[in-house]
Amino acid sequence: MIKFTLRFFSIMPLRFNHLVGSMIGRYLYMTNSESKKVVSKNIELCFADLNPKERQLLIKKSLIETGKGLSEIGFIWLKSFKENAKNVLKIKGLEYLDSKNPVILLVPHFGCWEITGRVLSLQKPVTFLYKPLKKQHQQNLLMENRQQESLSMAPADKKGVIQLQRAIKNKELIGILPDQDPGEEGGLFAPFFGRDARTMTLLAKLARKNKATVLLTWAQRLPRGRGYVLNLRPVEILSDSGLLKDDVTLMNQMIEDLVRTQPEQYLWNYKRFRSVVDYSL
Repeated sequence: MIKFTLRFFSIMPLRFNHLVGSMIGRYLYMTNSESKKVVSKNIELCFADLNPKERQLLIKKSLIETGKGLSEIGFIWLKSFKENAKNVLKIKGLEYLDSKNPVILLVPHFGCWEITGRVLSLQKPVTFLYKPLKKQHQQNLLMENRQQESLSMAPADKKGVIQLQRAIKNKELIGILPDQDPGEEGGLFAPFFGRDARTMTLLAKLARKNKATVLLTWAQRLPRGRGYVLNLRPVEILSDSGLLKDDVTLMNQMIEDLVRTQPEQYLWNYKRFRSVVDYSL
């Protein structure tokens, strides 16, 4: 069923794909869906300054973008990397990949993150960190569709960290989505939108150890299914103090600054504050 659904969405032109995705998002908004509950809670926490009408509008827009994110998975996964690249209308900052230092892609869950590694791997081999799924058939499907051509996937464990370090040594790109709860061993608490959130420390550790250039990387989703704009921007996440807590605080601030430019394109239906907030209320 999952493969059929992915195939169904893959044959649609992107404009129609995103139209259907918008309808899915509207349905999630109109119903008492789990996604709506989580999105509403996160936006309440992070945008307390909005009045009720503004908050509801942002929740609705966010769920519409969530729907597009769901529908475009098949469109991206079941097409070649070169076909994916045809939907990227512009790449800003591509020259930063030629840094003399190792390059780490800091990829928040913003816009269409699935397309970033696929398109950039046409320039240089890329290894992305990922969190293994609990269900084996879902894990197999994920690896089958993500690990292709010059894009490799490294699990978020000791073996995966060694794989990332090897990629750095080979002058390849590595990509990390650091805005998810890594658990007690892999993170520490740092502010995000003024709230404590358990934050991954691995990216900051690798950047400091390897004196790496960190590129904030995101694919902005354009309206009416016109495509994407892929952005790469150097950011400084290593603090003058050298303290890891200050490093991840800087990293969270860079992500927050990006999210504020188009907050509806951020993945608000992820329980970002699960370590400190009860989402069942």
